[in-house]
Amino acid sequence: MDDVIEYLGSIDPVLAAFLACLFTWGLTMLGASLVFFFKKMNRALFDGMLGFTGGVMVAASFWSLLAPGIEMSPGEGFEKVIPAVVGFATGALFLFGLDKVLPHLHVNFQMSEKEGVKTPWHKSVLLTLAITMHNIPEGLAVGVLFGAAGAGFEGATIGGAVALALGIGLQNFPEGFAVAMPLRGLGLSRWKSFNYGQLSAIVEPVAAVLGAWAVVTFEPILPYALSFAAGAMIFVVVEEVIPESQQKNFTDIATLGFIGGFIIMMTLDVGLG
Repeated sequence: MDDVIEYLGSIDPVLAAFLACLFTWGLTMLGASLVFFFKKMNRALFDGMLGFTGGVMVAASFWSLLAPGIEMSPGEGFEKVIPAVVGFATGALFLFGLDKVLPHLHVNFQMSEKEGVKTPWHKSVLLTLAITMHNIPEGLAVGVLFGAAGAGFEGATIGGAVALALGIGLQNFPEGFAVAMPLRGLGLSRWKSFNYGQLSAIVEPVAAVLGAWAVVTFEPILPYALSFAAGAMIFVVVEEVIPESQQKNFTDIATLGFIGGFIIMMTLDVGLG
């Protein structure tokens, strides 16, 4: 791990962010590949993995994004927290707007419950778009943190950026599974289900590059950018991930999964950051 951190710290931060999110995309592909080995999805396991995803995202939002963003902000007292407040609110509102516009369908919901503008798109596309929307703030968060570390901002380290990428990658594994298995249940072939599952994370490297480039190019926006990513991630957790995990009778398993995901992400960030 030390060699990986040293290597990523020695290259251009935009390239480092891109490579890190290729890794997170790869774990999405690995999760989607489970469709080749299983015929159906165990609902208790699935809800536990959804909870794990939410725990990782909440912990990452604070430990990797909000706390460093506040630390980097100038001023004292209420003045110091203004960039975090503005960025967090803007990120949440951005995802709120995207949620209202982008056609999508959450896992385990009926077609009558699809969201966004009306469209004739098939359920397979809508399911994929729902997970893709999750991945925009995740890729952005990784990119912003690599850009901050590369620019030498106090409180941002390559180790912390690597920890975030590891955490996002770990929760991407169940996300790939969460798209591929329901699609297989709809009658799609294993290959089509796999392709839709892994494609849901293709946006992450793109968002990571944009985030890293923006921070390196426009350094004053960094505290706002970190908090923006945090606000977007928290919106996803509260509006989508948690409700999806509470649809059936495995709420306790989902809750324990959340706690486990939070602990693992917190440990990674403190240990590596």
